[in-house]
Amino acid sequence: MTIGVYSFEIHLHDSRSLKEKRKVLRRLKDRLRSRHNVAVTEVEDHADLWQRAGLVVVSVATHRDALTRLFESVQRETEAQVPGDVIDIGSEFIEAFDAGGGDWTGETP
Repeated sequence: MTIGVYSFEIHLHDSRSLKEKRKVLRRLKDRLRSRHNVAVTEVEDHADLWQRAGLVVVSVATHRDALTRLFESVQRETEAQVPGDVIDIGSEFIEAFDAGGGDWTGETP
């Protein structure tokens, strides 16, 4: 099992208020959740800026390749839907293995 975390920033050139920015982000997050079955959240680094936003997308799959394709699709979708620039920050992968009966510490009960 692999957990994938994809981070990116959005620069909204024409946004003139936090309300406009929130409207764009809400629409994008809802679309990504429904079309790609991922968890999406906004990072607080740019929460008070009108034209910048940071988002993190998280998903779980059996193989890293599936997550890489998923994140590429999320990036294409975002670029098509957002009236601005998408700045790819990167992705991280956590490999988790089922040891059968152990807990998170690796100890068997």
